[in-house]
Amino acid sequence: MSQGPRSGLAAVSSALLAMSRHLEVRDVLKTIVASARELLDAQYAALGVPDDHGGFAQFVVDGVSDAQWKAIGPLPRQHGILAAMLHEATPERLADVRKDPRFEGWPSAHPDMVDFLGLPIRDGDEVIGALFLANKNCPKPEGSCGFTEEDEELLGILAQHAAIALTNARLYERSRELTIAEERSRLAHELHDAVSQKLFSLRLTAQAAAALVDRDPTRAKDEMQQVATLAAEATDELRAAVVELRPAALDEDGLTATLRTHVQVLDRAHTARVTFAARSFRALPAAQEEAMLRVAQEALHNALRHSGAAHVDVTVDRRGSGAVLRVTDDGSGFDPQSIRRAGRHLGLVSMRDRTSGVGGTLTVESAPGKGTTIEMEVPGG
Repeated sequence: MSQGPRSGLAAVSSALLAMSRHLEVRDVLKTIVASARELLDAQYAALGVPDDHGGFAQFVVDGVSDAQWKAIGPLPRQHGILAAMLHEATPERLADVRKDPRFEGWPSAHPDMVDFLGLPIRDGDEVIGALFLANKNCPKPEGSCGFTEEDEELLGILAQHAAIALTNARLYERSRELTIAEERSRLAHELHDAVSQKLFSLRLTAQAAAALVDRDPTRAKDEMQQVATLAAEATDELRAAVVELRPAALDEDGLTATLRTHVQVLDRAHTARVTFAARSFRALPAAQEEAMLRVAQEALHNALRHSGAAHVDVTVDRRGSGAVLRVTDDGSGFDPQSIRRAGRHLGLVSMRDRTSGVGGTLTVESAPGKGTTIEMEVPGG
């Protein structure tokens, strides 16, 4: 018995430290749920964040496989025990949740749950979520709940810190949204100024070329070459600005779905065959997912525009707690050293900067006539 409190304190400390490591709301929710399930040795855990329409804006589970979760169907509504957690804002500890008069059943694919412990997550007087645990992994005498008063107290401590972590994550995301809005505004002004100047020069040069066609074809040819140069610069200005904007699809669908869609579009738009596969991949911190998407886009751009590849393959794999992205083409390849000496980098500097910015490593393997493989590894959360 003397070791119980110490081991419990160590477990709580580990759980709180894990929650404090993340700033993104999605990552915080997942960490809270996983920590609660491990801390109280339960088979299932869930955390629901309510919306303003009688449902849940977010509902994160632990102990349920992706296939099970998909089979269960849409997010639950706020009814039954879930509603009690959110609206009555009181803890619930039940020997058999199915026998509670407020129980309204669950979908056919839902796992069977018996003993139940639930607590609201509060930010002051506001209930910002509810934490649920089910099926304590312990012997249970007939008619008794596996969860104890001590478990309820322990979960209460976790819920208090979960409220702090979740509130901080929300504040961080709001601050980030404001920063992104300011950055978009700045980029819009820069884009307008830079591209407008390029297009103005482009128009004047084209007019000069047209005027010289008949009387001085050689100078007209020079002017047309300048038109091509200005058009390329304008394209680069546009691309440099647009690539800095985080796509909404990444927040909504996650990395694998966004990459899959991007690859499908490229496969239709180019003669090269472009394929995608995700193997044992799991969600990463948002900054790492964005960096991986940007590196994949840059590598795909290089392969499709410069290498003459007939096939480009994109994969993402789990590696330890992190992940690895690989973009491979069967194109003409290049000598990375000669590219660097010539002052050209095919976006490699940008890819390396993005990778190192999220604590990852980038490897480039290529040789003339041997194709190219870009591999990016990130550590995960």
